[in-house]
Amino acid sequence: MSNLFKDIYSTSFYDEFSDILKQTIPSFDKVKFNDLIFDDKFATYELKERMTHTAKVLNHFLPTNFNKACLTIKRIIKNLRLAGIKEDSIEFMFFPEYIAMYGIDDYESSIAAFEFITQFTSCEFAVRPYILKYEKQMPNQMLSWSKHKHNMVRRLASEGSRPRLPWAMALPNFKDNPTPILPILSNLKQDSCEIVRRSVANNLNDISKDNPNVVIDIAKKWKDISKETDAIIKHGCRTLLKQGNPEILKFYGLSSDHLELFDFKIVTPRVSLGNELEFSFSILNNDNKNRVVRLEYGLYYKKKNGELSKKVFKISERDIEPNRIYKVKRKQSFKPITTRKFHIGTHELSIIVNGQEYETESFELTKR
Repeated sequence: MSNLFKDIYSTSFYDEFSDILKQTIPSFDKVKFNDLIFDDKFATYELKERMTHTAKVLNHFLPTNFNKACLTIKRIIKNLRLAGIKEDSIEFMFFPEYIAMYGIDDYESSIAAFEFITQFTSCEFAVRPYILKYEKQMPNQMLSWSKHKHNMVRRLASEGSRPRLPWAMALPNFKDNPTPILPILSNLKQDSCEIVRRSVANNLNDISKDNPNVVIDIAKKWKDISKETDAIIKHGCRTLLKQGNPEILKFYGLSSDHLELFDFKIVTPRVSLGNELEFSFSILNNDNKNRVVRLEYGLYYKKKNGELSKKVFKISERDIEPNRIYKVKRKQSFKPITTRKFHIGTHELSIIVNGQEYETESFELTKR
């Protein structure tokens, strides 16, 4: 059995989906569908390419009139539900992909389709071309969605409007000016659904990368509304905290005064690719009261050109009692991953205490 994520689009998946299509569209030709799906290039397609390819093939069997095609997709989804297919199935994100590909000039039909489809599979990627094209209508539409009875429609209002949604096209208008997003997030700040609140936090974190003061102001306004809202702003300020933003450190009472770092040691000064870096250190609270201590480490990865690129990792955040020593041991994996290429040579590591970075130590990454 394949472990590749793209292979969710398997022969068995398309076989089951074809049965639903035949049930929904009497004229559906399963043999033709499979011939179009499994073309000469299918094996080389990555996940997103297979998703787009499926949307294109589906277009051969849907009505040419876009509004009628949307109604057919609704019937397909209803039949998928009757067949026991769970909601939030990522495989079916070709439905919103279809809407974005073929409906960009039919605003009303597309919006109605998104509202229905997102209750079955996520639409946050597909709405973004509409936000760019319909700059006036879409913020109002998403504000309306933020009041919807279904949690996935409310989530779409926040997740779809994120200025820097990963793996999606950026929204430069919201990066420059996030003002249209703020009423949406305000509506959702006390949402009953955790995944909606997490989306709000992620949206705030996106905004903080271009407009930190906007997020700091929101944090001050939302503080102590509820424990859930406090969790939203804390998670939404995570990039500011990692950057050591002075104002947000002060907001959370994170000062390095009376805190002493000692016994910082890299246990494995030579790490072979595929193994783990080990390091340890201790923190002493010299104050006469408990201190909130946020511990992080900065890993300076060596890049291909020999320069170092810093990435901050959180260790913990906790209270330390007066005159107490807190000992920390940590490991960092250098197992090859798809999202980062490791380069052999000298890397560096630093310890960060309440936003203050202490001296760095170097270590060597070697081949196996």
